[in-house]
This record gives sequence, C-alpha cells and structure tokens, in this order.
Amino acid sequence: MSARAAATKTVIITGASAGIGRELAREFARRGYALGLMARRVDRLEELASELRRQGARVEVAALDVARDDTVHAAVDALREKLGGLDIMVANAGITAVNRTGAGDISKDKDVIAVNLVGAIATLDAAAKHFRAQKRGQLVGISSIAAFAPIPGSGTYSATKAALTQWLRAARAELARHGIRVTAIHPGFIRTELVGNMDKFPFVIEADVAARAMVDAIEAGKGEATVPAWPWKLVRPLLGLLPESLAAKVF
Repeated sequence: MSARAAATKTVIITGASAGIGRELAREFARRGYALGLMARRVDRLEELASELRRQGARVEVAALDVARDDTVHAAVDALREKLGGLDIMVANAGITAVNRTGAGDISKDKDVIAVNLVGAIATLDAAAKHFRAQKRGQLVGISSIAAFAPIPGSGTYSATKAALTQWLRAARAELARHGIRVTAIHPGFIRTELVGNMDKFPFVIEADVAARAMVDAIEAGKGEATVPAWPWKLVRPLLGLLPESLAAKVF
C-alpha cells in the first residue's frame, strides 16, 4: 500500500443513492476520501460510483435496507473489510411520511421508526464496535431540525429525529474515552427530489450546498451542527418557545 493510500480516510454513507446521501458522497469524493456507499437501490449506487470513479475516487458499493436491522452489522462489516478500514460512518438513510393522527393505520409510522431510528442505531452500532477496537473513529447521524420543531402530520418522523439526537448525545458522552467522535447533524429544509413542495418551508437550500456544510462540520469534529448554520443557529433555541399554533403554521 502506498503512503498516499495509507493516509486516505474512508467513509461509509447509508442512503447514498439519492438526496443528501448522494451529495455527501460527491462532497467527500471531492475531498479525497475513499467511499463505501450503501442503499437499497444498487443500480443508483453503481451509477454514482461510476461518476465518482471517473473523477479518481475509490468507491465500493453494497446493498442495504436498514429497516432489516438484523442484516446491518454483517453488511457494514463486509463493506469495511472491502475498503480495508473505516474512519467515518454516516447514518443518513431516512424516510418521511405524512400520517394524520387518528387515521386508523400506523403502518407508515412503523416504517419510519424502523428506518430512521432502529436502522440508524444499528448502523452506528456496527461502526462503533469496530471503532472501539481501534480506539478512534467518528459516528455521524443525520437528524433533522424537526427534532426541535415537530412537524404537524409527521409526528413520528419528528419523534424519530428527536430520539436519534438524544441517542447520539448519549453515545458522545459514552464513547469519548474510547477516542470516538460523535456528530449530530440537524438539516433544515433541503431541496431534493425526495420531497415535493419544499419551497413552502422556510430557509430552503440546495442539497449540494447542504452537503458541503455538513462535511465541513464533520471534518471539524463538531458535536452538533445545524445546516444551514444561519439562521437556524439563531432560531433553534427559540423553537421550543413558539406557540403551538404558530409552529403549526410555519411547519
């Protein structure tokens, strides 16, 4: 292995086939990282991998449905072995759903919990086991501003993001003595093809701009970051003080 290859950092990103995950992969590739990309849609991953390889990046891909949490550890371990190591794990895979309270069917809610919370924890736990052994590494969870400002009609989505943020905070306190950093990213409203009508929300930014700010925060080793920082850094402490009627109109 060359000295350059030995110095190359490696990142695995779940949910990398579209949206924020895809733009994170592009941004990490621009910065010289070796990439492990995971998602359900392997065809989309292969398209992205081909694009990044043409630009000189080392990329490996693997199929993963984080909702099948019993498969996550083995899939992460296999991809890590293929890459020859792991420095940063980004638990980005997530879904959203509108399900009005009292609809009489919580199947959507169960899917959101399985992906956004249980799947994210399984992903990060798989990496943490390896990081504890090597006494270094960084866990990154993509939470949401909805952790602090619950969205009416998407209560389960908001609840999973609040729970993920608290899990990451607990993990940060627990793992610091093992040399492991833990970063919670709280995106605001990001324009991607995954969510329609995004322009009705406040402070919307493009996914590539968001990814650049996220990777900046990750590389800086921040414990928590909101994206974009402005104005959410100012607004976030006030969100819990908003009257519920006003919050409902805003979100």
